[in-house]
Amino acid sequence: MAAQSQCHGRVASGRLEGGVQLAAKGVNFSSYSALAASAGRTYAHSRVARIVEDAYAALAASRPETHYVYGEVGLKNGGPFKPHKTHQTGTSVDFFMPVLGADGQSAMLPSNPLNRFGYDIEFDAQGRYGAYRIDFAALADHLHALRQAALAQEADLALVIVDPRYLPQLMATPRGAYLRQHLRFMKSSPWVRHDEHYHVDFAVPCQP
Repeated sequence: MAAQSQCHGRVASGRLEGGVQLAAKGVNFSSYSALAASAGRTYAHSRVARIVEDAYAALAASRPETHYVYGEVGLKNGGPFKPHKTHQTGTSVDFFMPVLGADGQSAMLPSNPLNRFGYDIEFDAQGRYGAYRIDFAALADHLHALRQAALAQEADLALVIVDPRYLPQLMATPRGAYLRQHLRFMKSSPWVRHDEHYHVDFAVPCQP
């Protein structure tokens, strides 16, 4: 990531120069869809890409048993990114919920064209979908790792969007107090449910 990206405008009305594609997979993470990645839907601002991958590296050491999956990111040159209203400056990333399977071990949600590569999955109010349940502790650790990696890059997390019904369970984790103090969560309901994934806007400066 030698070259630095430059974003322009805002997440809902902007563009990106020098976008960087996130790594398709690592020891503890993967993209939600190889097909979507090959279609160019996983590009980010270079600083955001570094933050995401550094956070995964930290988590590989602190909780090596957990597998993480990231979702939609953006286009190489930013701009409109249907069906999303944002993701236009390379500073927004979707992450799929880390989940536990029926055996209580880290698992991966099914991702295929029939369920829109995981985006059509719907969890209930308790964070369950069939044999899967959201691992709120793993989610909280990921958000903490993202902020630590962002601070190291002289950035931060601007906004986190997750289904408001899950905030009490998230705040009940060991990282809850930290998240409550340092992260800004959307308190109102977003235009689409964020139950199977959470959206993060990164505070990376963009040109007007």
